Amino acid sequence: MTLHLDLLRHGETELGGGLRGSLDDALTEKGWQQMRAAVMERGPWDRLVSSPLQRCARFAEELAGQLALPLAFDRDLQELHFGAWEGQSAAQLMETDADALGKFWADPYSFTPPQGEPVAQFSVRVLTAVARLQATYAGQRVLLISHGGVMRLLLAQARGLPREQLLNVEVGHGALFSLSVESDGLLREGR
Repeated sequence: MTLHLDLLRHGETELGGGLRGSLDDALTEKGWQQMRAAVMERGPWDRLVSSPLQRCARFAEELAGQLALPLAFDRDLQELHFGAWEGQSAAQLMETDADALGKFWADPYSFTPPQGEPVAQFSVRVLTAVARLQATYAGQRVLLISHGGVMRLLLAQARGLPREQLLNVEVGHGALFSLSVESDGLLREGR
């Protein structure tokens, strides 16, 4: 049986863009508006699953309350941990660590930011979590509220992109995408 998984990225955060990773900053008012607009006239969902970081979790709690839906938090669906790069923008890193940033952008699987989480481990973590969701909620439609990196990974898998193109997948704040997850783990974009 297929799991229908809608992916919602959190909205704009108080501390701005850049590599947020495991930093736990809150949404701005614009971020709240982006997420509310994304789900308007969408659904219906059977349940919500969210990253526990507040930029996802606070909106998930609000929406679950409004729609009277069950909500679960899953740490394995948190963003990639960027290590020493957390909180920095690409522009800042171009000034301080341009060579390393270039290697990361060229092939994130082959270069790990200093003290960061390897993308290969991140991939296993996220895909294992999605397999758990598929096994538990097959036949249902689930809204997953998560992060740009998680969504890029899942969309790249569904699109069959080579690993070097992972960071080329566009996922804006408040973006909503739909995937189907088959029992064999195959991901397809769309319903």
